[in-house]
Amino acid sequence: MRLLSTLALGAFVLPAAAHAADPHSYAQPQDVVIKHIDLDLKVDFPHRQLDGIATLTLDWKNADAQELVLDTSALKIASVEAVDGKGQPHALHYTLAATVPSMGSKLTIEAPKHPHAVRIAYATSPDASGLQWLDPAQTADKRFPFLFSQSESTHARSWIPLQDSPAIRFTWHAHVTAPRDVRVVMSAPNDPKHALDGSFDFTQTHPVPSYLMAIAAGDLAVRETGPRSAVYAEPSVVGKAAHEFEDTGKMIATTEKLYGPYRWGRYDILVLPPSFPYGGMENPNMTFATPTVLVGDKSLVSLVAHELAHSWSGNLVTAATWRDIWLNEGITTYVQGRITEALYGQRQATEETLLAIRNLEKNIAGMPENAQRLTPQPRKIDADDELSDVAYDKGSWFMRTLEQKFGRKDFDAYLEGYFNHFAWHSITTEQMLAYLKANLIDKYPGRMGWDEVEAWVYGPGIPEDAPIPDSPRFDAIDKERAAFLDGTLAANKLDAKSWNTQEWMYFLDRLPDKPPLGKMQELDAAWHLTGTPNAEIGMRWYVHAIRSGDRAAWPAAAEHATRIGRLYLTMPIYKALVQTPEGFAFVEQVFAKAKDGYHPLTRMAVEKLFAKAREAQGKAAVGAD
Repeated sequence: MRLLSTLALGAFVLPAAAHAADPHSYAQPQDVVIKHIDLDLKVDFPHRQLDGIATLTLDWKNADAQELVLDTSALKIASVEAVDGKGQPHALHYTLAATVPSMGSKLTIEAPKHPHAVRIAYATSPDASGLQWLDPAQTADKRFPFLFSQSESTHARSWIPLQDSPAIRFTWHAHVTAPRDVRVVMSAPNDPKHALDGSFDFTQTHPVPSYLMAIAAGDLAVRETGPRSAVYAEPSVVGKAAHEFEDTGKMIATTEKLYGPYRWGRYDILVLPPSFPYGGMENPNMTFATPTVLVGDKSLVSLVAHELAHSWSGNLVTAATWRDIWLNEGITTYVQGRITEALYGQRQATEETLLAIRNLEKNIAGMPENAQRLTPQPRKIDADDELSDVAYDKGSWFMRTLEQKFGRKDFDAYLEGYFNHFAWHSITTEQMLAYLKANLIDKYPGRMGWDEVEAWVYGPGIPEDAPIPDSPRFDAIDKERAAFLDGTLAANKLDAKSWNTQEWMYFLDRLPDKPPLGKMQELDAAWHLTGTPNAEIGMRWYVHAIRSGDRAAWPAAAEHATRIGRLYLTMPIYKALVQTPEGFAFVEQVFAKAKDGYHPLTRMAVEKLFAKAREAQGKAAVGAD
């Protein structure tokens, strides 16, 4: 592939010849692409909906194109108009197709005259998959309702009619009205001193893909953490959050030294209610973050390092399809480690790397062979399911391998050049590899063979020579764990008083899948793990306690799963409990009480798990007969 022929200077969308088909979008970018969106939104808390007008500025690519095809999901379309170059509207005929699971409804707009822009008036559904509406009682301070979005992977279509594919980038402006005293923020530069007057304007001047569209509204206070950074959170949370994230300015400066300037202006963090389904979301200018990282000792702030790193890897240079998502997550996880190392030391960075390595080693062999590949062959799965530990942890492991083969100095120069070359574009794995070959592999011959690169990217599993860092503290924990399990070391004699969060995670991660009940009870008596406020430790502890048969831990596990909607910290507990009929019956009751406080993505994940568990139980019953 000739790299320079695949990207045109100033173009925000890959030419049709370079496009990989996006099976998760109805868009037809070979015919027309959105260049800019103007949004007029009203936040309607009583009806749990956004009333919107989206004006899409279009770039027609195909002179013979007859239609504009958009992605939508559960949107109520009121009208569709063409807007000519003079701003004059004309009604257009459109068809909204039936809903297809995981895809939504195809909106086909007849536009043979290729209008300059199309204006769509619409309203969202109260059940929009990309929006969560919280009553005041579900917030920390219980004063105002709360709204937040989560557009990745394909949920922007549930609150904006658009081309919902990461290959298509556009600039945007939004005017948002909301009740007075409610603060609105979006994935664009935010003014921490903005009056709470019910009227907000946002402008994103950089071309971004649809999954980086974000909005939140609620009782939000602000604490500035530097000249270009601030923390937004509910008033009772903002002080704790500002303390935890006080190194944000240092993180920005550290990453700039490594990979060039931060190009987005401000970098703010919004701490959401605990129902947020992910650890963090790299929305441009404003990371959306889970409160579960607020543990008081900064041991989990690598999450911020990860989301900040996306400002280079993912937001600046973006995967063109969800098949290529390792380009976002793998490179970002590598950069996260470099930031953590620079600010918090080699020990913490190495421990976090080893946690990911050991977890991937444990899980990857049980995955289908195609799912073990960084770039899998086409498969019929939801876009959300393309995000896996393989993309994050195998991807970053590949980056560390390149660093080891070529040396940190040369690899850093390569990576900065990669970010600069592809800035503001969405690219495929094959484009990344073409750049890698020309600017690293061929530039420094003899250090790494192309067959090794292909084994990492297209091969299943982990290459045998993958580098693994050393951690003397983890080695010591391995010995203590073994002695504890074989009965030669009592639980209260573990040298755990000095363990940080990562070291407790490592101790628990490498316990047997079904540990002895007596050992778990002894461990809990010594270290009081049931009821821990640290959600990372709690999730691991409750899973082991459940698997060991310790029913005394079930109420605390239920409280954890009810309070926290983050998928990573909640789903393992559900998965552990559904393994037995008694546990399944218990956790169904837990979910019935908790589901109204969950984000739609979390609800859908639990319901899918329950459906599979019921199917397995049915097959087991038939087999028993």
